[in-house]
Amino acid sequence: MDPRFQPKVFNYLKKKRLTGKYSSFTIAGAAIGVTSKKFKKWQSTFLDNLSTSIKLHNINKLIVINHEDCGAAKIINGKKEFNSTIEKKIHEDSFKKIKLTLSKKFPKLKLSFKILTLRD
Repeated sequence: MDPRFQPKVFNYLKKKRLTGKYSSFTIAGAAIGVTSKKFKKWQSTFLDNLSTSIKLHNINKLIVINHEDCGAAKIINGKKEFNSTIEKKIHEDSFKKIKLTLSKKFPKLKLSFKILTLRD
């Protein structure tokens, strides 16, 4: 969603030779937006979209791409101290949560995770 990262996402997927081979769905906060209680309503939207994509496009792998300097990470952290170490933990926790949810709902779906940086 963050305009700073759209070219980075495109380039990352291009390097993986996926140009023209993927369905794309963007939700604010990526895995954080799907797993945090602060954005609870977004989870069903994401799951419904993914389920439809799996049915229509035979999706068998999901690449979850989060990015550093994430506003959603800052929102769920609240007024507590926030730095790159804390943000990385928030991203990693969101990956664990989404993996748990998706492995139950879509057990055959392969998953991979990436945190893009401003330097990527």
